[in-house]
Amino acid sequence: MADIKNVAVLFSGGKDSTYAVEYCLERGWNIKYLLSVKPTRKDCYLFHYATVEHTSLQAEALGLKHRIISCSVADPEQEAALVKKAVAQEPVDAVLLGGVGLQVTQIQSIQKALLPLGIEVFASHGGEDHGALVEDRILKGYKIMITQVAGDGLKNWLGKILTKDNFKQLQQDSVLYGFHSGGEGGSYDSYVLDAPFFKQQVHFQELEVIRDGECTGHVEIQKSVLLPKQITLTQ
Repeated sequence: MADIKNVAVLFSGGKDSTYAVEYCLERGWNIKYLLSVKPTRKDCYLFHYATVEHTSLQAEALGLKHRIISCSVADPEQEAALVKKAVAQEPVDAVLLGGVGLQVTQIQSIQKALLPLGIEVFASHGGEDHGALVEDRILKGYKIMITQVAGDGLKNWLGKILTKDNFKQLQQDSVLYGFHSGGEGGSYDSYVLDAPFFKQQVHFQELEVIRDGECTGHVEIQKSVLLPKQITLTQ
């Protein structure tokens, strides 16, 4: 990692990829761009489905260049090839993926795709305790909304913002129902509305909760805006 200067962050807008942005900023790396991939289907292997189309607002709040591409396939190799094509157009020293909840399929597929380009691929917080990291981000000022769930005991968390108080309830539910409190394994996805290093905050003005099944669902946002950070919002 000693030679890393310019990086791209594979950015879903969730807590892990936002954490990856912070990881780069802490090391003084130049984030050349955020790369978001919006699936047209819910069964992709590598990419989040819900709210990815709103990552442009986060990029604006961060003051970073943003690129967003579409994915219509559900195959790890083909999905990773989309990332390769995008990164080849604008090469960097490394591509970072969000933290610790990554499935092996995700990181290995993208590593394999970018290997011919000589671009390093790694997760920003691999090997660390995911639940503890999420709790730490909440205490640090991340405003994290749960935007997609897939697991027993999680449907009532859709559209909720994690706080110091309700995260304790999420931890209790995770023990009761057997999912990981940090969302590891894809039990839930998220969107970061604000963080200490955002210059503005994102506000979802119109939100709809979609129940896809007994234990699955996602949120859809009809209207979202950027607001000054000094405005206090309840959601």
